[in-house]
Amino acid sequence: MKRFFHIILIGIAALTLAASCEKEPQIPVTPPSHSTEQDKKKAEEEAEKKRIEQLIAGDKDYDAKLSLLKMYGDGGSGFTPYYYWYTAVADRNAQLKPYEYGSIYNWFDALLYTPTDRWSWMMDKETYVAMETGGSTGPSGTWGVSLVQPVEEFNDYRLFILEVMPGSPFEEFGVTRGAQFMGIGDLEIPEGFKKQAQIDQFNEYYGQSPMNFTFRLVDGRDTSFTAEMAIDLRTNYILKTDIFTEEDFPGLTEPVGYFHYLSFNANFLDDVKREMAGFKDAGVKKLIVDLRYNGGGDSRASDLLMSYLAPPDAGGKPYVIRKYNSLIAGQDVDTIPAGNSLGLDEVFFIMHESSASASEMTYNGLRPYLKDKLHHVGGQSYGKPNGMYVFYYPSDDDTYDRVAAGDYSTLKYVFLPICFYNFNSDGEGIPSTSESESGFTPEYSVYDDIYHDFGPKEANVKACLNYIVNGSFESADGEPAQTKASVGGGGIKAIFSEAETNPHYGTCTRPLPKEFRKQ
Repeated sequence: MKRFFHIILIGIAALTLAASCEKEPQIPVTPPSHSTEQDKKKAEEEAEKKRIEQLIAGDKDYDAKLSLLKMYGDGGSGFTPYYYWYTAVADRNAQLKPYEYGSIYNWFDALLYTPTDRWSWMMDKETYVAMETGGSTGPSGTWGVSLVQPVEEFNDYRLFILEVMPGSPFEEFGVTRGAQFMGIGDLEIPEGFKKQAQIDQFNEYYGQSPMNFTFRLVDGRDTSFTAEMAIDLRTNYILKTDIFTEEDFPGLTEPVGYFHYLSFNANFLDDVKREMAGFKDAGVKKLIVDLRYNGGGDSRASDLLMSYLAPPDAGGKPYVIRKYNSLIAGQDVDTIPAGNSLGLDEVFFIMHESSASASEMTYNGLRPYLKDKLHHVGGQSYGKPNGMYVFYYPSDDDTYDRVAAGDYSTLKYVFLPICFYNFNSDGEGIPSTSESESGFTPEYSVYDDIYHDFGPKEANVKACLNYIVNGSFESADGEPAQTKASVGGGGIKAIFSEAETNPHYGTCTRPLPKEFRKQ
């Protein structure tokens, strides 16, 4: 009996347990209310990450953009920031995202300290190679000339040749500076451009080769011819040199040198040496240096030119002092190479609004040494007071060494950020306070005389020769240096100079020191 009772109790307990389990309500498990928001946020983050990865993967210039941050952005550990306004932009630039900028040119501009920095710029390999090798090309070639309308000076809308590069297709037909464009194709333009339709038609014809041209030469003769563009035209940037004597300009009692220099290019230093040797052999003691269209260039070329223009006792002395941003201690100095001086009695610089940067630096560097023996004739210079180191991309030593040897095969981009300001040995900089006050003011103002070829009849050159002969820039007979043309009277200006159209016009470059690359 006891055993049976025990069994019954177990059975009742089991039934009771089963009944109690069936009656217990089922409570559903509800996830925390913030779980959906977290999932959504995570999905958005993953989508954004994927978007960024896609942008970076599709950006062929992403690595080049990152390299720019070493100059303009957070710098990176141990990197010396050479950008002149680094401290003003570092925090801002560190927050910028390079993958959000489709073009490397837009990225470059975004990093600048604007509007103060209106000078830094960059270029692709093709542009740099053409500049360094003296090349002048277009989509189908080049005519090797530049054009101008003297509207501001003389209210003259006619179209003239401003300069002719040696080897130009026009050169063999006697076309020189001062020749007037009379017609192209079936378009006649003796009075210049009066309507937009004429400009459009001119541009269409000017881009075709071969093409028919009609010019009125500086001697008054009209000439017509058919010419083809030059596929690859190169120059050494010395547009013209001459030695004037009494046969060229009555009253001269000694030879006067004339040196028209278009760009300070370190690849053509031997050409400068050759021309200066010619002046020395001729006994030239008065030299006219025509920089009216010279936007500057490599300061290694200005070093060489200074060695000839400065007095003998200036050899080894500084002519430019470069000052950097506040994070770079000390200053850099360029001295005048000794042993080349021509021992000049007087130097005349012809400068106008297109004379910029290294041109102004050379003039400024001579001021403490030549003093009243140095003259500036022409117009207000451009007013570019600073200079750049040349950064190559790729930025490895191999690319720098290749470019130095004239091999541009690995080069992709060239960056030219402003890294220093230039001062002469007296601490004087290049005026650049505003557009109206920028640049050097001439001792004697003369309009750019595009009606004559470069020589004794051209107003700027003539003013210099007048001074040498009679001590005054005016002619002895009272003839004005420049008279205004009577033609013109309203029209459409179509031709603008590079100084007018290029906001980054003017350069004073220095090769990036090798120790800087190591960073």
